[in-house]
Amino acid sequence: MTVDGTAGTADSMPDYVPIPPSSLGPALNEQGYHVGRVERNLFWVTDGTYQAAFLATEEGVVVFDAPPTIGHNLRRAIDEMAHAEGTTNKVTHLVYSHHHADHTAAANLLGDDVIRIGHEDTRRLLLRDNDPTRPAPDVTFQENYTLKVGGERVELSFQGPNHSPDNIFMHFPDHDAMMLVDIVNSGWVPIFNLNLSEDVPGYIDAPGQALAYPWKHYIGGHLGRLGTRADVELHQQYIADIVESSKDALGKVDPTPYFVKYGPNVWAAVKGYLGAVTELATRPVVAKYTGVLGSADVEEFTYSTTFMIMQSMRLDLGAGSQVHP
Repeated sequence: MTVDGTAGTADSMPDYVPIPPSSLGPALNEQGYHVGRVERNLFWVTDGTYQAAFLATEEGVVVFDAPPTIGHNLRRAIDEMAHAEGTTNKVTHLVYSHHHADHTAAANLLGDDVIRIGHEDTRRLLLRDNDPTRPAPDVTFQENYTLKVGGERVELSFQGPNHSPDNIFMHFPDHDAMMLVDIVNSGWVPIFNLNLSEDVPGYIDAPGQALAYPWKHYIGGHLGRLGTRADVELHQQYIADIVESSKDALGKVDPTPYFVKYGPNVWAAVKGYLGAVTELATRPVVAKYTGVLGSADVEEFTYSTTFMIMQSMRLDLGAGSQVHP
């Protein structure tokens, strides 16, 4: 959309550098999805933007998230793999990574007799939201929960708020896999505001918490391919560079000229000062990761993520605070 609310044209839209081939996943089929094997009987599904997973056991299928953009293709993927593997396609369990609708609003498509599992805050928030597409979990936990179905096990863990107040770690110890949603976009930068995350320190800590587990395959909930430990480490470096660049910018930008210019319009001065800090901190990070991570040159993404991190550094850690003499 343009500033006057009308639709933009191709000529008015910005151009960006090509996406690195390493960021791209497998081609989608005619129905608009790809389903692949993670390891043994653990599978993942993507529509190129969102991801879900499912574990095919002898007692039934356990689904991990149900994004509405995948929608009915989730059932098609389960049916496809069940037919190929000669296993049941009956979904018996659904695990919610967290309560957000973009990852769970196809939950109602899986039927009414599914056992739904999630963090206790996921239940609280879904009851609050009262969305019929996202029935609240029947089974909840506070810190840790071992899900055992059909001789398979999944370790669910809550390690504090990060992207959301209820986002959990899903570790598949017998499948060499970790599923942690909305933290690392494998091969890509986070979108606006650290993937629209609510707790900045928790978001920054989450990749290190994930790497403390043993695993090879990473299911991040977004985009078109599985991740690796190297993807998580690259994400950590991107965030660390933003932190260091923000520290440097906070030390270099003097707020005084903005308050002198705008006088009683204090919020205009704050906007000018924080905007200058964010701009200075963003510039080297965009330059370093363009061509390395997908959409790194979409400056609004790194700018808004840098702003959130810089604000957390100021408000949570006290960085850049000026004490009146």
